[in-house]
Amino acid sequence: MPKTWRFRSTRTFFGLTDDYMESVYEQFFFLKYAGGWSFSEAYNLPVGLRLWFIKRLLRQLEDEREASERASRGQGGSSTQTLSSHNQPALPPNMAAMQTFGGGDKGG
Repeated sequence: MPKTWRFRSTRTFFGLTDDYMESVYEQFFFLKYAGGWSFSEAYNLPVGLRLWFIKRLLRQLEDEREASERASRGQGGSSTQTLSSHNQPALPPNMAAMQTFGGGDKGG
């Protein structure tokens, strides 16, 4: 004789739903792909802390995207810079003898 369930509602309180678990795995994937986290690191985070890291990582990626777009449009606050003798980085001390092409000791 088959047992019938006495209640008309579905039994969702015996575990996590498939939709919820898929959203959790999407969070793990995002932390792994965009944040460089390992699966075990993301899995072992408390839920509240995991959600904070996801929100913060999203905000960081959006800020970086906006900065990249501003820079590509030339609105980044800093323009391109051409190197001259006044703004070139200094040569390391051991390279000072080779400042001009072929200016070093050729040796024999």
